[in-house]
Parts: sequence; structure tokens; C-alpha cells
Amino acid sequence: MITARAAATFDPVGRSVATARAFVRDTLQGWGYSEVVDDAVVLTSELVTNAVIHAGTAADVLCLRSADSVRVEVGDRYPERGVPIQATGHTFASLDSENGRGLMLCSALASRWGVEYTPTHKQVWFQLDLPQHPVGTRSAGPALPTAMLPVADERVRVAVAQIDAAGAISVWNADAEHVFGYTADQVIGKPLADFAAWPHTPGIGTGIAEALRLSRWEGSYGIRGTDGRVIPVYASHLRVRDSHGEPSTVCLLVRDDERAVLQTPHRVPVTDSATDKHTTDPFEVFIGSPAPDDLDGLLQRTVERARDMLDGDAAFLLLATDDETELEVRATTGLPSARQRFARVPVEAGTSRYGSARMPAVHEDLTSVPGAVPLLNSTGMRSVVTVPLKVEGRLTGSLGVAAESAGRYTNEEALRLQFAADRIALAVESARLGELERLRRGSLSFLVEASDLLAGTLDRDQTLALMAQMTVPTLATWCAVYTIADQASDPYLSYVLHEDEERIDGLKALLSKIAPPDPVPAPGARVWTAPAAAAQQAALRTSRHELGLGSGPPVSSGIDTTLATAAAVGGETVVLPLVARNRVIGMLTLGKPSDDHFRQEILELAEDLSRRAALALDNARLYSERVAISQSLQRSLLPPEQPTIPGVEVEVIYRAAGEGNEVGGDFYDLFPISDGVYGFAIGDVCGTGPEAAAVTGLARHALRLLAREGFGGPAVLERLNAAILDEGARSRFLTLLYGELRPQENGGALLKVVCAGHPLPLRLRQDGTVEPAADPQPLLGVMDDLELFEQTVTLDPGDVLLCVTDGVTERREGTRMLGDEGLTEVLTGCTGLTAGAVAARVLRAVERFAAEPASDDMAILVMRVPEPQHG
Repeated sequence: MITARAAATFDPVGRSVATARAFVRDTLQGWGYSEVVDDAVVLTSELVTNAVIHAGTAADVLCLRSADSVRVEVGDRYPERGVPIQATGHTFASLDSENGRGLMLCSALASRWGVEYTPTHKQVWFQLDLPQHPVGTRSAGPALPTAMLPVADERVRVAVAQIDAAGAISVWNADAEHVFGYTADQVIGKPLADFAAWPHTPGIGTGIAEALRLSRWEGSYGIRGTDGRVIPVYASHLRVRDSHGEPSTVCLLVRDDERAVLQTPHRVPVTDSATDKHTTDPFEVFIGSPAPDDLDGLLQRTVERARDMLDGDAAFLLLATDDETELEVRATTGLPSARQRFARVPVEAGTSRYGSARMPAVHEDLTSVPGAVPLLNSTGMRSVVTVPLKVEGRLTGSLGVAAESAGRYTNEEALRLQFAADRIALAVESARLGELERLRRGSLSFLVEASDLLAGTLDRDQTLALMAQMTVPTLATWCAVYTIADQASDPYLSYVLHEDEERIDGLKALLSKIAPPDPVPAPGARVWTAPAAAAQQAALRTSRHELGLGSGPPVSSGIDTTLATAAAVGGETVVLPLVARNRVIGMLTLGKPSDDHFRQEILELAEDLSRRAALALDNARLYSERVAISQSLQRSLLPPEQPTIPGVEVEVIYRAAGEGNEVGGDFYDLFPISDGVYGFAIGDVCGTGPEAAAVTGLARHALRLLAREGFGGPAVLERLNAAILDEGARSRFLTLLYGELRPQENGGALLKVVCAGHPLPLRLRQDGTVEPAADPQPLLGVMDDLELFEQTVTLDPGDVLLCVTDGVTERREGTRMLGDEGLTEVLTGCTGLTAGAVAARVLRAVERFAAEPASDDMAILVMRVPEPQHG
């Protein structure tokens, strides 16, 4: 007669073999059938390998429990694949062959085995008989070899003390005398608190006196021995009542590093004559716990022992979030993979007291109250008992045991499970707080590093990349960033990243086909189901095409990619708004693969990161806009085009100092004034920034306007001087070289120049001599009344006129400066060079003069009259 069953399906991938082995091992150990676990795991491994590797199909594994045996069935979906057995008996083709090895093992290890076929499935099964045990006994787990047992320095001592209602010691056994050194006469009648080394157990607020009044409690504290040394102990307190009704507390104490010995040795379960049910002392199940920092081990062991204690088919333990509104799945046994860690369910699942995780509840048949326990929906479980875990009145979790049959549990089982939950609650909460503290320390380090990285760039694309790279794979398996240009724009998919680079393109294609999440400004993460639904539909369409059931052309290429993408996106997906300056500027989307969920601490960390990332992204946007505006304005200050002057070569090189600057305080211009007459200017505005740029624009436009009105050089500069002074406090003084150029019919050029406080232009003759081409005059923007004059310069064929700003002559290397002498020396060697070559050689000399980059703007204007060409 079958008394229990457990089933699971495994995908046709290599890692499924190990997962199947773990499933069978956990199932049989949970049933107490550890004696046959090893044989069952070996046989399952071989049969599942045949299914998922050789047959290439999913494997269905079914475990069946009966009173004297266990049966495991492994089915695949490729019945055409033959069984490698000769027609006569069970003779195998070859002992050395890989084919048929699983069936050879079945024949050797199993009590019975066989193969069954259906039109769509092939099933191989084996049965293992259980060894005979005395009636009413079962193994609680695998036996350890003697060499692996812990070593004790001496006989383990368990001190027993009984404390009366007033807190005084009334019983003190021989082990207590040995451990602490006090005889019974020395301690009886004295309060236990007199011997306690510290009044509160570490990490909680419960003192010794309060613990003695609790119905049950366990924890660590210290006892002072007769030699004055403090002996850390692990204690278990149980409140009892004697035959006269007087309350007292029995204390079991061991040295703190021997806490595991408080587990009661295995005993035959007690038979309840009224119900003929076996009961197990909860002390046997729950006293003693893993190391304080091993939260996962503690939780997993708790659910396994809770299931065994109530002889259930499944068990689960959920921990409450900080606000006690949701419970997070942290450990399960006997439930399908979709109920794995970090899935969340509400604390209040209904309106009655039985719908709240804050109260113990027994559900006799879940089919009559669907949704009463959301975690068990679609699992086949019919009856369930759930109890809260509470510490100092606060809900910290929920423990449940479920069965596939209805009416399995009564209030008696609920009380026993609650008793066990009370025993473990404090240890669970202590371990949870320790884990939370470690996570928060790691979160702080993560956020500090993230803030540094985000603050280190003002580039929008780089900020988007950093946001994704910081979340994958630390917080999520994949990430997508949506951005919103303005309130009238729809969210745009800007960046996609997956921990597996080969899946990025498929993920991007999938997300591009679905509507983006709504830009809701509400803080916190919200679940977004669209990607998982789209992935499921894509996988379904691909599978139908693969089977020839879909319409349209075959899609054999890309099937694996589509299915892999669907698996990668099939888990939980959450969206966090990117809010900066009270505006939603985008969304950060994080995803997990199939059946995975985000834990609450990760979501809180992601929310903190999203706030920092949003501000960094908005700063990058503002900076980009500002740079674009600045560059547009700067370009408007540069001459639109350089005119072609007949008979004269002209070359201009301009370098603005500062990152992102196209225009600085230096400027130049070259423009036509009238037929055959051209104006040129090169100047330097004092200072930098917008104020200097404003004077640059004023000077360039004023020069063009006044020159074309027919004013000569001195008049042009005098009026520009007045305009600069009219700016008042915003004015800047200006050095300016201005001139008019007239090409001559004989091949030369006539120049009229005014040098107002600017570095003097240099004239290079064909014989290599260099001389200033003008005299210095007062600069502009300082005094009202200027008396300027213009000078005439004639350039003969082959002559060069070099005009520069002080960024060239004042180029420095330590205390050295290029100066007029250095510039003259450079120009002397430029005889016979074109205007472009002269300008390039001057720039190269300036750059090579010092190793550091230039800190001042530079403008170089070269005009040359070429020699006549001889035919």
C-alpha cells in the first residue's frame, strides 16, 4: 500500500542528473529511509542520465513509499529508443558497453525492477526493500562513521539545576558540582542570578530572571566558577509545576562549545494509546542548533525535522520582513522548485484569524478554502498546520507542515509544532540578525564604491553602462535601463546587460517587443510580469515550430537561443523608478532566471542604488545639455568660413585651453571688406569664461561692421574701445592686432596694421631676416581717449607675416619662456616654406617647448605672398 509519494520533472540538461540525485536523496532521508538512500541515488543517477543525456528528453522521477519498501520510477519521452537487452532473459550485450549499464545496476541492486512502455513514454522502475526494524522505529538520518564523530576531552557533563518560583536554586546535581566547582550545600537556597557572570544573554534583552519565568527558553550566558573564572554555558530552561501546583524551572546547562549534546539520544517514539499515533518529543527534534552564523543550515534542518516530527509530506519556514507585512520563503522541503527561496507571501492572507500568519492555524482541507496558504497553491497539499515564530511578541517568521491527504492534523499537532517553533525562534532570529548585519556591512561597501564610480563620470552613456554593470551579477542576473527624455516622451530602452554575454542580444530583442513599464514615481520595487509572460510565449511558439505544430516557415535556427532567453527571463522581474529632482527620468529593471526570486535585502539595496544612479544620470544629462549649448555658443564666435585671398596664402591654427572648449579668450578673424580689400584681426581678451567670450563676440562683430562702413583701422579700434568701456563692470581689456590687406597686381601685398597692446607681428623676408612689422600701441578697454595710428607694411613675393597671441610667446617650462626671441628663432628657419608649413612648425615648437599641456589659448595667423611661378 502506497503511503506517500513525491514527484519531480528534470530538464534535458547535464546538471539535471545531479539535481535528480539530490531530489531522491532528500526525499528518502525525509521519509527516514536512509538505509537505502545510497542504492537509490546510484540507480536514479544512471536512469536519469539515460533519459536526459542519451534519450535527450525530460526525465520524470516518481518516488513511492510503502510500509516495507520504496519504489522509484524514471520515465523519458522517447519510447522508440530500445532497451539493450537480448531476447533471452536478462542477458546484457556486453559488460564493457555503456549501453544498458543502468539496467545492469538495477538487476544487481534492486529487489525488483522493470520497464514499461506507453505510446508516448518509456518508464524504468526499481524497488528497494527496507531492512527489518523493531515495530515503531525508524531511522532519523544517516549514521556517521566513528572517525567522524566529535571528540570530547572527557565525559560530557550536563549540569542540572532546578529553580523555584523565587529564583533560588533547589536542586544541584553532581555534574553541576564538577563543571562549576560548587557543592550542592554551597548553592541551594541562593538565587541563580548570584552566580551569573552577566545578566543578559548576548545579543538579546532577556535577562536570567526573565528567562526563568518563561515557559521555555534557551540561550547562552556565563556562570562564575569557584576559581573566579567565567564559564560560558548553553542552557535550556523548561518551566514545570510540581504535584502541589508550585512552579519551578528545570535548567540543563553544558559548556557553550558543547551545545549540540543537549540533543536527547534517539528514542523509540511514544505511543498515544488514545489515538494510536506515534509522537516524538520536540526536545529531541529541536534542542541544539548549528553555529550562530549558519542561518541557512539552521532553517533547512528546522523544516526537515518539523516535517519528520509531524510525519508530513512537506514543510516550509518563512521569515518576516522588517515591517511584518510580508513573509519570505527561506527554507522548504517536499515542495516544487517554484516555491524556492525568497518568494514572498503576505502576512495577512485572509480576513479571519486563520488567514493570518500571526496565529497558529490548522487547515483540514485546502480545497475548501483555496488561497488560504498561498505558498501551497497548485502543490497537491491538502492539509496544513502553520504556527508563528515570535520573539518578544514580534512576528519573526512562520513554520508550516503540510500533507497530501485531508484532515491529517489536529490542534494537538499544532501545539506540538508551536512548542518546537518557540524553542527555535530565538536562535533563528539571532542568526537572521547576524546575517542581516553582514549583508548591511556589505551593502554599505557596495554603495560607497558605486557612489565613487557614478561620481567619476558625467558622460550619459558611461553612466548607463555603470548602472547595469554594478547590478549584474551582484544584484540580478540581468538588467535593463529605460530612460525618459521629457514628460511628453515614452520610456526608451537605452541599455541591456546579462551576466551571460551571449544572451544580451536575445534579451534586448525580447524587451524591444513588449511595452515598457509605466513610469510610476512611487518609491520601492514593483513586480513586472510582462517579460516573463513574453518569454513564455516565445518559448511556446518556438517549441510548437520545433514539433511542426506552428504555422509559417521553420525556425530551427535560433531555437536554442530563444529557449535560453526564455529561461533567463522567466523568473521574477522588478522595476525601480529613477527619480531625480522630483521627476521620473527612467526605470531600472532587474530580472532573475526561472523560478528565482529577489530577497528583500537585495531589493532595498537596489532601491538605494537607483536613487544614486538617478541623480548621476540626471547630472550627466544636465552636463551634456550644458556642453551642447556651450559648444553651440562657442561655435557662433568663430569665423564662419575663411575667405580665399587671391595672391596670398593664409593659414590659421587655433587652440582653446580647457576641456570641452572650442573658443577661449583668444580670437581671430579674416573677412572681406570690399572688392580687393580684406580685414584681418587677432586678439586676446583678459580672463576666461562667459565674460571673456562675450567680449570676443562683441569685438569680432564690431570689427566687421565698422570696417564695412568704411572706417579706417584707428577709427575702428577707437569705436570698439568705447563699446567695451560701455559694458561697465562686465568689460574686459583687450589686446588686438587689426589690419587691412590689399593684394597688389605686381604680386606683393599692401597691409595697414594697428597693434593695440598685442604681441607684435613678425615679418620674415626671403633672405631669412625677421623683424617686427608694427610698433606697440595702448590696449583697448582701459582708457577713454585713445590716439591710435596705422602703419603700412609691404609684403614682397616670398615674404611671411606671422601674427600670434601671448599663448605662444608666453609658453613656459619652469622658469624658461619661449618669448619673442624664441619665436623669432623658430621663424628664421621657415624661409621658403608655405604658410601652412610655417604655422605647423610654430605650433610644433610651442608644444615641444614644455612637457605639460598648454594652459593658455593659442592663435596663430600666417600670411605669405608666394613667389611667382616660372614656366
